[in-house]
This record gives sequence, C-alpha cells and structure tokens, in this order.
Amino acid sequence: MSFDSLGLSPALLRALREQGYESPTPVQAEAIPLVLTGGDLLAGAQTGTGKTAAFSLPMLQRLFPNGACARQERRHVRALVLTPTRELALQVHESVRAYAQHLPLASTTIFGGVGMGGQLQVLRRGVDLLVATPGRLIDHIGQKSVDLRRIEILVLDEADRMLDMGFLPALKKILAALPRERQTLLFSATFPEAIRKLAAEFTHAPAQVQIARENSVAATVAHRVHPVDAERKRELLIDLLAADTRRQTLVFVRTKHGANRLARQLDHAGIKADAIHGDKSQGARQRALGDFKNGRLHVLVATDIAARGIDIDQLPVVINHDLPMVAEDYVHRIGRTGRNGATGLALSLVCQAEEAQLHAIQKLIGQPIEVCTAPGFEPRQPVRTQATAPRAPGGKTRHARRPHAPAKPGASHHPGKDKRPQGSRHPAARQGEARPPRG
Repeated sequence: MSFDSLGLSPALLRALREQGYESPTPVQAEAIPLVLTGGDLLAGAQTGTGKTAAFSLPMLQRLFPNGACARQERRHVRALVLTPTRELALQVHESVRAYAQHLPLASTTIFGGVGMGGQLQVLRRGVDLLVATPGRLIDHIGQKSVDLRRIEILVLDEADRMLDMGFLPALKKILAALPRERQTLLFSATFPEAIRKLAAEFTHAPAQVQIARENSVAATVAHRVHPVDAERKRELLIDLLAADTRRQTLVFVRTKHGANRLARQLDHAGIKADAIHGDKSQGARQRALGDFKNGRLHVLVATDIAARGIDIDQLPVVINHDLPMVAEDYVHRIGRTGRNGATGLALSLVCQAEEAQLHAIQKLIGQPIEVCTAPGFEPRQPVRTQATAPRAPGGKTRHARRPHAPAKPGASHHPGKDKRPQGSRHPAARQGEARPPRG
C-alpha cells in the first residue's frame, strides 16, 4: 500500500515524498481513511507506531480540503491537539509543520515552564491549529487569551498518560469549552476504565483501531550501560569514540540544541561529526546522512524525530548520550544496529537522574544490560540498576572495556522499512508544572 491510495491531497503527498516516506504504517493505513470520513475515532497505538501522522495527515486534509489555496478570512483555532508533556507537544507540532509545508497553515504550540508573552502574541495574530498541554491551556482559557468555540477537530494524544499524570479535571474543563459538534480523535496506548468513560462521555459512535507495537530487540545486540555523572558525559563519549575514530557511530540526544552543541564539541576534539534534527532543512539532513553513509563523517548526532528516515546497513554501534524519555524509543533507536544477523552494540551513558528511564527500558526489553564503570569516570552519584544487570564477583560493578566494532555484519537491510512517518516521541514528567512535552 502507498499513501496515494489513502485519499490524501497532492500537497500532503508531495510533503511525504520530499521527506522520503513511501508507505503507511498499519495505524496510518487504518486510521487515515476513517478520520477523513469526519467521524470520531478511538485508536490504540503506542509511540513508534506512526500515530502522529495517523491523525495529523487527515486532520490537515480536513482543514484544507482544497490544498494550498490561500485563506483570506481572519484565522481562528479550528483544530486542537492535547498532549501530556511539553516535549511531546513540541514533537507533534514539528511533525505537523513538516506535513503541512505546502499548505497555508498557521499553527503554534503552548506549554508551561516558559513565559506566556510569546504565546499570547502568536494567539492574537490567529492560528488554525493549536498543540497544547492541558495545564498551560487552562491558564490561557482563564485569561481569555484563546477562543476554543470554533474547534472542528480535537485530538487527545496519549490519553492514558494524561490521566496517569492527573490531568482529568483539566481535560474535562477544556472539553466543556469546546463545541459539541466536532470530530474527536482519541489515541491511547492502553484503554483502562477511566479512558473508556472519558471516550463514552466525549465521543459519538467512534470507530475503533487497535495496533500492537513490537517491543522486541534483536538477539544479536549487546546492551551496555556506563554510569557517569551528567556533567562528564561528553568527556566519556569522546574517550569512547577515540578508541576508533573511523568507526561509524550514531549518537542519540534528547534535544535539537543538545545535538548541535555535542556535534561541535566532537568536531573540536578531532572527531568528524555532524548533527541532524528538525530545525535543519531537508537538504542539510540529507547531506549529513550522505556524508555519514559514505564515511566522510564518523559520528552522526541525532534526535529521535530527525533519525526516523535513517536506514544504514552494518552500523556497529549506537550510543545513547541521553536516554529517551519513553522506553519504546530505546527499541526504535537501537534497531539500527544488529540487523540481519549482524552483531551490534547499544551503549548508554546514564546518570543518576535517568534511573527511572533505565529501569523502564530494562523492564521493556526483558534482557540483561551489562553495567560497566569506565575507569576514571566513576560517578559521584551512583546509578541504581535492576537486578538484571550482571555484576562482577564481590558485588562491584564491572569495569568497562572500550567499545569495539562487532564482528561480521550480515546481509543488507531492505530499504523502505524505516521510511514511514513515526509518531513523535519523548514524554515523561508533568509538563510545565513539572517536566516534559512530547509529540
């Protein structure tokens, strides 16, 4: 199946082609035609299944059925996407803007943890689409700085996480401010009783889609953790990379600014590196990826969203400079090594503040993760791991060897598998009021 068969407009298909996306994921293939009918939808889909495109593409189609025709009237908020965290909101917005690059869309994202001044200015100018976290949206509703009375489409992304984070009262207040006649799309990894009650109250005869996500990792991938203090991660990374400066290594970080900064620091240390992330043009990303594949670059520093289209055969090592906020993203990241029977190494630099993410990853993959303290980088703040991590005799954490390129890569990876819009990722703590956003 191709995107051409789903009834999307030429402007959207053009954007997908330019980003290298060829065929829809299962949730996209099932959800897009249903959303285009205008009915409500309940979708069971986790991060990494492509859920962001599953609601973004048909939503944009319904907002702009005539494609790139310019809008003349004053803009008002017609579509609202609610996410549990700041990071997810940013990522969803980034994806929406990429898909809408050939449409006259005006959009913004609002979340807590930052001043409201810039958000107020954008809202006053008028937007078609708003991506928001519940807490900050309630603030704007209270200040009457946002008008939700003409919302046509509402998306609740990661609804179960929003309830887990205590957003149910805020959700009910927001939903009460919306018109009754609207399309509601609810995406959730799980459907506990509270989600079903919410759906029954705020949707009408919804269609249902359930997509399972594979969380398995290749048996040929070795998993290793280096405990290290946060401020010494860069120094340890340079030390590890210096062991073989010609080996291709993909390094994951959490933010776009962090990717730029780390690539510059590696370059200054004599390691040929570049960064790819959502703020870089498609041309710049393609050049960096081409240089990496051809060996002109030895290290590629990437954020999760920008790395979606990376398809590299025989990549020996993936390093997590920052652990992902969502455990499933770890599986997606390290899936670029250990392919087709080749051995691979997934190496993570973990500080004490990332213990919760590490435990979630250990639980998800159900495999031992070797814990190795790199000599000279013993952390002042110990990192507690689960019992699955092997220990050296006497209870001391094993000391690390420098990573080496795994042996004998296998057959080449079939192209196209990773060229699918993936749901944005990255959430965890309470947004604005606490921590992240997500998308």
